[in-house]
Amino acid sequence: MKHWMKSAVVMAAVAFAGSHAAAADMIKIGVNQPLTGAVAASGNYVTDGAKIAADEINASGGVLGKQVELIIEDNKSNPKEAVSAAEKLIVKDKVPVMMGAWSSTYTLAVMPKLIEYGVPMVVETSSSGKITTSGNPWIFRISPTSEMEAKAFGSKISELGIKKANFLVVNNDWGRGAAAEFEKVLKGKGIDVGVTETMDAKATDLSAQLASIKAAGGDTLFVTTGVEQLTLVLKQAEEQQVKMQIITTGGSSSPNQLIEQAGDAAEGSMHILFFAPWFPQMAPNPEVAQKFVDEWKKRGLNVAGLTEGFRGYDGIMTIKAGIAAAGKAEPDAIRQALWGVKVHGVNGNISFMKQGPKGQESAQNQPNIYLVKIKDGKVQPAD
Repeated sequence: MKHWMKSAVVMAAVAFAGSHAAAADMIKIGVNQPLTGAVAASGNYVTDGAKIAADEINASGGVLGKQVELIIEDNKSNPKEAVSAAEKLIVKDKVPVMMGAWSSTYTLAVMPKLIEYGVPMVVETSSSGKITTSGNPWIFRISPTSEMEAKAFGSKISELGIKKANFLVVNNDWGRGAAAEFEKVLKGKGIDVGVTETMDAKATDLSAQLASIKAAGGDTLFVTTGVEQLTLVLKQAEEQQVKMQIITTGGSSSPNQLIEQAGDAAEGSMHILFFAPWFPQMAPNPEVAQKFVDEWKKRGLNVAGLTEGFRGYDGIMTIKAGIAAAGKAEPDAIRQALWGVKVHGVNGNISFMKQGPKGQESAQNQPNIYLVKIKDGKVQPAD
């Protein structure tokens, strides 16, 4: 009996030592995304893209001679949960770097924890200007700000014939910020702006907002919200005979999904995107874009998720480049190294410029922006 117990203890010790050694051979990367809740579809798409990147990195030998391991946490589409997820990743899982947290509201909530613990985070989706202007040196954003998006769109205003526009946006930092930036650009071009209506991210009845927009008149409706709610907007706008061209902002729409779920109500709608997977040859790095699209389809993932999945891929590839340049998986070393990375991403070349107060600057990338249109049930370039 004593011999059996001794053997069991030895085996347990060996197993523990083996698992500890295995953990030591891995580099952890935290992923903080909404996997459940109001914007779960988007968060899962981003996470799928992150997994593709991690698998590609590991298949090519990893980074610094070690494999990478994604530690994925669900922020449940809630800012408080996003903070809890970040703290768990940092304190319990001891990740030296993170990617997150999809929504601007979630990212803004997490940001104080980055300063508190001194851990960098690559921001793959959030667009609120406050993220990179509030003085947080641990932030590295690869997605465009709403200001960047609105200014890029400004060159298309005349050709779209916009005379008067209205807004319907989700009632959070992302939606309100987008409305403010687009309104600024439109007014600068002499365009009349009618009403700006807001909606809760979980709202399913948008009749009151759409009635107000219809009464305001105009030829264009800008909509900013998650892909789940966009279908409802399109359907209910058609039901209420809101006869305006609808343009979605924020790059979170999935035209394929809208065609499938909204049907004729999606016809004629236009969508600002940061990657157009139907035309990978148009991307600045066409080979990278095509390879990502091919792998996504090979895995049987929902094609509708490509317009968001690339964010997760580019985010993890940016982190990998930072770790490699740092020469070690330590938070401050990674933070310093990220300033010098140059990544050939799905959405073009990724590098960082400074934004925010001097000495406490955040990092901001300059991404590409596309405008597509749903015509005859298909996605086509709007140009």
